[in-house]
Amino acid sequence: MKASVRLRFGLVVIVALAAFALLAPWVAPHDPLEQDLLNTFQPPAWAENGNRDFLLGTDSLGRDILSRLVYGARAAITVAVVAAVLAGVLGAILGLLAGYLGGAVDAVVSRLVEIWMAFPPVLLSIVLAAVLGAGLHTVVIAIVVIDWTRFCRVVRAEVLVQKSRDYVASAVTIGLEPMRILRSEIVPNVVPLFVTLLSLEMGIAIVVEAILSFAGLSVANDTATWGSMIQEGRQYVRQAWWLMAMPMGCIIVAVLAMNALGDGLREVLDPLARSARR
Repeated sequence: MKASVRLRFGLVVIVALAAFALLAPWVAPHDPLEQDLLNTFQPPAWAENGNRDFLLGTDSLGRDILSRLVYGARAAITVAVVAAVLAGVLGAILGLLAGYLGGAVDAVVSRLVEIWMAFPPVLLSIVLAAVLGAGLHTVVIAIVVIDWTRFCRVVRAEVLVQKSRDYVASAVTIGLEPMRILRSEIVPNVVPLFVTLLSLEMGIAIVVEAILSFAGLSVANDTATWGSMIQEGRQYVRQAWWLMAMPMGCIIVAVLAMNALGDGLREVLDPLARSARR
């Protein structure tokens, strides 16, 4: 898939998800919490005995699957954006300082990263969610606490590469201040990699939110999320396959879109990638 195609695919899907999240009350055909016990386990409209009033079917309580998916996009997009940005900023700052300053700063940050990565990430996120209580803020904190190390390690390695370049040596020779060299010479060359990592982290954040929702450690039980829909659907997988398939499909498409957007932006922003295509 070409970079432009990946970029367009990622943008279209992410913009659509963001629009659904923001406009959920107007986009969703039904109230996601409205129960209709006379229409439980309705199959999708295109399937046999499907009901056009419920395009993607209904669940065990007669709630509209499409409406719940639309409202579930709110939690997914909120966590993806907020958690990824906070983890990225924290990790990137520490990685920049460790890679460029070196010495004691690099040693302290590197040891901290090694200690942090010794904890199993999924287990740590579940423990944090259990301690802090359910809620989107808990999911965001858990992701930031766990995933800042990914940004820190990669950004530090890239800074070390950029630090050895001739243009940095020239800037040092003419007497530019270290922070100015870092800000004006190194950071712009790290941005493409950071954007790629950020998009990947957004996809990971969606998956983590779904895992915690599945375990009942995300938002309240009466709030529609993709993870809670999967948790409910697994109980009726033989009777109503669409209960699991629909939210799982949303998660897969969202993660693929995040990855495609990151790849496309990296090739657009990275001068080396642009020159290679020429």
